[in-house]
Formats: sequence, structure tokens, C-alpha cells
Amino acid sequence: MKALVTGGAGFIGSHLVDRLLRNGCDLIVLDNLSTGRLENLSDSGSSRCVKFHKVDVADLEAILPLFQGVDWVFHLAALADIVPSIQKPMEYHRSNVGGTVSVLEASRKSGVKRFIYVASSSCYGIPDIYPTPETEPARPQYPYAFTKYVGEQYVMHWGKVYKLPVVSLRLFNVFGPRSRTSGTYGAVFGVFLAQKLNNLPYTVVGDGAQTRDFTFVADVVNACIIAASSDLCNEVLNVGSGQTHSINKLVELLEGDVVYIPKRPGEPDRTHADIAKVRSLLGWEPEVSFEEGVNILLENIDYWREAPVWTPETISVATMDWFNYLGR
Repeated sequence: MKALVTGGAGFIGSHLVDRLLRNGCDLIVLDNLSTGRLENLSDSGSSRCVKFHKVDVADLEAILPLFQGVDWVFHLAALADIVPSIQKPMEYHRSNVGGTVSVLEASRKSGVKRFIYVASSSCYGIPDIYPTPETEPARPQYPYAFTKYVGEQYVMHWGKVYKLPVVSLRLFNVFGPRSRTSGTYGAVFGVFLAQKLNNLPYTVVGDGAQTRDFTFVADVVNACIIAASSDLCNEVLNVGSGQTHSINKLVELLEGDVVYIPKRPGEPDRTHADIAKVRSLLGWEPEVSFEEGVNILLENIDYWREAPVWTPETISVATMDWFNYLGR
């Protein structure tokens, strides 16, 4: 089996690469290293079964030759974070929409057998229904969420028109080792763990009572591989823990002082995945509990020793455009 992972030096992508390698796959990893880190591939990068290419996935001419003979494609490459997407919407469109179309075309022209798109549950915005099913309307609140959703629409359209065997997985609040070290909200674990290492209080948004469907990265990797191994096509599936935990619960587990910062516009008070569909169609189940996942992070906390250390003051400056554009 030959698999290609875009964004393979990133948080989720590198864990997927490790698992595919253990499963005996030959791997091609594409990443432009704008947010990915080569050290994330330290466990697998030396294997002769892994070939890494520093390349922009939006450049179809550059990536097309790399897809020859590929059986499975996992498309994870994307720009993340809310504030930069507000500030630089064209860059996000090029990466998350143009990059997705480029990877789809390379897959189509190369006869790829399975295409797995890693989508975002942020497409739901502030939903009406909890737990939130896949039938809930998309209401993206900011350009990152919108571009990921538009990318998903392209994926499903290529599946319909060109019969490319596609599956889209909408991920909920993924956490685990190697989670991003940048960002003032999307990478909440990176922010908190860097603060813990520096004996600073955790910057909790609002009153901390908001809850999130925290999903451990190993469970997400399982879902990707099960989806690729299946015959399922043209389906959109939620991938979450099916449970929800408050930010206050998180800081209780991490232990330490807290400082509260203003609640941000466009953020839901709750995320909670309805995972009945993925259970039914793929037989997938989350296996790692929230508490177990947090303990694993604490055992690997040194990863965040050189991460940016955020304070209420620096967060206020970094998120100014968030309030200016979304707070109207």
C-alpha cells in the first residue's frame, strides 16, 4: 500500500504518518513547513519507506508527479487559526480551497483509490442542536471555518462528478502530543502547557464554563485509517469523542492559577459531536478518555518548552482584529 499525506509534518498529520508506517505502508509526505515541523517526523522520517517533499500543495504542477502509484491520499494540509484568517483571507483561500482543488486534481489524474479529507467541525459555527449531527446547517463564523467548508464542498463535488472515492471527516477539538504551539485559541493546549511550564496563570476565555468535545489524536488517526480501509464513498462524518468537557475542567486537571480574559464573538458555548453516523457506517469508536489524554500530554510537556508564552496583554493585542471584525 502506498499512501500520501499532505500536511504530514503537522500535528495530526505526523501521528497519521507514524501509524501508517507501523501498518507497513510506503509513504509520501508533503508539507511546506509553514506550520509543520520536521521534528514531528523524527520517529518516522529516517525510514526508507518515507519520502518527504517540501512543497506547496496549491502548486498542481509541482505535486502531480508525486501522486503516481499512490493508493490512498489523506489531505490534511491547511492554514489554521482564526485571527490570521481574518487578517489574510486570500492566503487562507489559496491554501485551504485552492490547495484542496489541486490535491483533488492530482488524485483524480493519478487514479487514487481512496481520498480522505480532514474537515473541521468549525463549519457548524454556533449550531442549534447538541450533540450536533452532520445534517446541521453550516454556519461558519470566520474565514478559516469557511475555507475548510468550501474545501469540503469541492471534495464532495469531485466525488460526485469524477467518481473519486472520497470521505470527509469533520474533526472536533483534537488534542494530543505535538499539538500546535501557536495560536491564541485554536491551540488551547499549546497555550496552556507553555503557561504551565513558565509558572504563569492559564488564560481562560470568558468564565471557563464553555465546553468542548475534546478528541484525542490517536482516535482521529484511527478514524482516518478505518475510513480509508472501507468502501464508504461520498459521505461526511463527524469525528469526536461524543462527550464534552469545560475549560474549567481542563485547568483543574492541569492544576495552576487562572486569569480570565474576555469572551470572543463567534465562538460557541459548546461543541459536542453526534457520532452515531461514524459508529454506524465505519464501526469506529473513540478509545482515549479526556483524562487519559491530558495525562499523556503532561508526560510529554517538554515539547512545549520553546512554545510562545501568551499573557492577557499579548492575547489582547493578537486578537484585536477578531473583536473588530466579528464583534459587530
